[in-house]
Amino acid sequence: MIWIELLGWIAAGFTITAYSMRTMLPLRVAAIFANVFFIAYGGLAGIYPNLALHLLLLPFNIFRLVEILRVTRRIRAARKADIDFDWLTQLISPRRFADKEILFRKGDRPDNLYYVVSGTIRLSEADIILGAGEFLGEIAFFTDAKERTLTAVCDGPCEVLPIDESTFMRLYYQNPAFGMYIVRLISRRLLQGMREMPQVYVPVVKTV
Repeated sequence: MIWIELLGWIAAGFTITAYSMRTMLPLRVAAIFANVFFIAYGGLAGIYPNLALHLLLLPFNIFRLVEILRVTRRIRAARKADIDFDWLTQLISPRRFADKEILFRKGDRPDNLYYVVSGTIRLSEADIILGAGEFLGEIAFFTDAKERTLTAVCDGPCEVLPIDESTFMRLYYQNPAFGMYIVRLISRRLLQGMREMPQVYVPVVKTV
């Protein structure tokens, strides 16, 4: 029948649409519609290999669409609110530092960024105090300068989580909200530092 053949043409149209998409969300939506119409066409026209193929592809495309929507929600949540990072303590072993112990010095090559679990840390040159739940060392860690812009000294006993580059990249891809938070943190602190203490941040933004 003509209307059965029309289902096949509609399915083909959605398939072409899916292949033409540049972003994953509309691509998956178009692919799901193509699967549905191909399933109807294959079943009514008795084209069973086609029917079997799209019966298998439909749940796969739905699963991928749900994944994309979950990631999108996490990123939106990271833009709107602060995030609880207590879960990091389950993945990374903490390091303890004594009062007045130096975490890193200005000019040192960055090896880690740090998350403060307890205690307070003073950034000497800027006279900034960072406490539990805050990150530090992120700017030098992700810039071409590859040197610390400030000295970090423990203001009393401290416990911190060191996060190296490979660990950060794994966390970034596994938890987009974490990655979005760090990107926003770097941008905010770099702009604030350049505005309030340009002499300290010149090495970070110098060009070759």
